[in-house]
Order: sequence, then C-alpha cells, then structure tokens
Amino acid sequence: MRAFPRLFLSLAAALSLVALAAPARAQWGEAVASLRFDPSVLVADGHEIVRRAPPDAVDGLLQAIAASAREPGEAEAVCQLFDPAADRSLAGLNEVAARLPAQSRERLAGAVATLFVTALQAPPQPYDEEAARRALKQAGVRATLMQDGFMAGLQGDHHPARCRSVRTLLDVLVERPREERVGVARLLLAEGLDLLPLPATRP
Repeated sequence: MRAFPRLFLSLAAALSLVALAAPARAQWGEAVASLRFDPSVLVADGHEIVRRAPPDAVDGLLQAIAASAREPGEAEAVCQLFDPAADRSLAGLNEVAARLPAQSRERLAGAVATLFVTALQAPPQPYDEEAARRALKQAGVRATLMQDGFMAGLQGDHHPARCRSVRTLLDVLVERPREERVGVARLLLAEGLDLLPLPATRP
C-alpha cells in the first residue's frame, strides 16, 4: 500500500487556500494568534492535521468534494484526487479548487481552510480506525448494489469510469451517519484511496 502523500506541504500553500475562502480569513488570524507552537510544524505533517481536525471540519471537506463530484462540469477535476498517482497535498487541493467554478471553488477552498484552521486549535480527536475500515468496506458493498460495473470502474484505469465509481462511493458515504462518514473520511485522508478497490464483503 503506497503511503498517502503529506496533505499540507507548506505554510504558503495553506495561506493561498485561506485567501480563496473569505469566511476562513478571520479564523486564520485568530488561530495563529492563539498558538503556542510554530504552525509550520503542523503544516508539514498532514497526518497530524487529519488527527486534530474536528468532525465538522472533516465532514465539511467530504461534503464539498462529494458535491462537486455530482456536477458534470466539475467531476473530472475532483475525481482526480482519487486516482492512484494523484497529488492530494494542499497544493494539489488548491489546484483542483482553482479549476472549479467560483461558487464551488470557494466551497472547496473554504472546507480545506477550515480543516486547517480548526486543526491548528484542536487536540488529537478520538478515532476508531478499525470501525472506519469496516464502514468503508460496507460502503463499497452498497455502492456495488447501486451501480453496475462499480468494481470494474474502480479497478480500471479508465478515468471517466473510475470517476463514476468514486462518485457513487461518495454518494453512499455522505448518506451515512456523521460519525461513520467522518471516520471513513479520516481514513481516506490518512491513507488515500490505495485502500480501494475494496474487497467484496457483505454489509
């Protein structure tokens, strides 16, 4: 399993996303002012960001990506985040956001900036990794029932087919209870979609 690339590469990249998201600008200044450590240390460790981000922030990022994945004109951009060789760093998310229409761009940029800002202020969050893995497998089973060719699309290298399968999986996830979908989102942010394709298991 390939390690998930660091989610946040540099403080400059973080600032560029905050600049795109007007609601997060004031929060950024307040967060940095309240810190007792160098924020660049946290920026350099994407796993620490994922560990510390509160559930609402993690869920907000998942919802923003899923919303764009449903739009024909935006799906190609956000689905690239789930390709095996995707750049899922902050810089990569910034590049995807820049390709979206204004409203969706601000939604995604705001979600990522909020994730970063709230993680700066939060302690490590409770997280049941095994429960998240089970929930991801169950989501894959539900997606298989919803979409013909789900597994084939996910396993193949045809981007439009893979994107359709990823979109179906996201649609399943956003309908699950918040605790469950946040756990899966943390898992995917920490390890990436190398966890997929999912083994065929019963829900």
